[in-house]
Amino acid sequence: MGIVERIKEIEAEIARTQRNKATEHHLGMLKAKLARFRAQLLDGVMKGGGAGKGDGFEVIKAGDARVSLIGFPSVGKSTLLTKLTSTTSAIAAYEFTTLTCIPGVIEFKGAKIQLLDTPGIIEGAAGGKGRGRQVIAVSRTADVVLMMLDAAKGVVQREVLTRELETMGIRLNKLKPEIYFKVKNAGGIAFTHTCPLTHLDEKLVRDVLHEYRIFHAEVLVRCDATVDEFIDVVVGKRVYIQCLYVYNKIDQVSIEELEALAMQDHTVVISCEMGLNLDFLLDKMWEYLNLVRVYTKKRGDPPDFTGPLILRQGAKVIDVCRHIHRDLLGSFKYALVWGTSAKHTPQVVGLNHTLQDEDVIQIINRQSKT
Repeated sequence: MGIVERIKEIEAEIARTQRNKATEHHLGMLKAKLARFRAQLLDGVMKGGGAGKGDGFEVIKAGDARVSLIGFPSVGKSTLLTKLTSTTSAIAAYEFTTLTCIPGVIEFKGAKIQLLDTPGIIEGAAGGKGRGRQVIAVSRTADVVLMMLDAAKGVVQREVLTRELETMGIRLNKLKPEIYFKVKNAGGIAFTHTCPLTHLDEKLVRDVLHEYRIFHAEVLVRCDATVDEFIDVVVGKRVYIQCLYVYNKIDQVSIEELEALAMQDHTVVISCEMGLNLDFLLDKMWEYLNLVRVYTKKRGDPPDFTGPLILRQGAKVIDVCRHIHRDLLGSFKYALVWGTSAKHTPQVVGLNHTLQDEDVIQIINRQSKT
């Protein structure tokens, strides 16, 4: 029996097994076997060249952030790229118009956001169908994924695309589980947890590790993790990305259907053809990218509001120094900050002060007073 047949057999057994307290351990072991066989299958595809790099899929990361468009054929990805950027992507009434990865740049709130238009993917893409593995691999490098969906078929398309991305190790709108895991050379398996567990126990953890031929390890669980999250930590190579579900063609559905879609979490409804709600999409994209703008100021001059520094949320003064010049830290004395992060105006701060959006900063060094 080949790997594909084993995967189908395990998936069928999981589907027909009732979920209750008595079957939790059995389902956990089935999921561990399924994850192991999927990893073997994907590794085999990669070694065979099915997932190798292809022409048009290698795009150099540029700008302050990267956003990847992913979806089925003919859902409006190329139209959205053309609407939001100065790049023109081929648009036609037939499927698979886009055959390579086409980059564009969105200039929004002083930031340059790279938007990637990828070819449409189909069910089974994670197994290599339609160069799907290459398309999905592009999304692993993105800061945010825009999943383009047809408003009339959104529920089915969303489930299929999420499943394909999950198979490739992409976790959408999930936080990395707080689990410390380290393989050792001896000492057996040491399992501890700092909170009550409702999905895992020591026996299940040991059996899952034995399934992966791991007999000596240290496991510390700091959250109420599921067996799927524990398997992700053991397997590794998982990426956790923010995702916006963008339902296009809302002009073709009823008001009741539109309201039901708009009420879902992580969702934006638009119409590329009519240009509806694109401004709100940009605002939500900015929110999910977690970017902040920091303006610089020289002594005696007004702040420079023309070209902000684009940093990640939670950035500190030390990150500003590194962004301006790597040698600035050596001569840093203190900084003056104006804005919402300052307790008073201006506030004298050090390198570890956390900045917020639209703060103004003036850096004072030991050699000059600028």
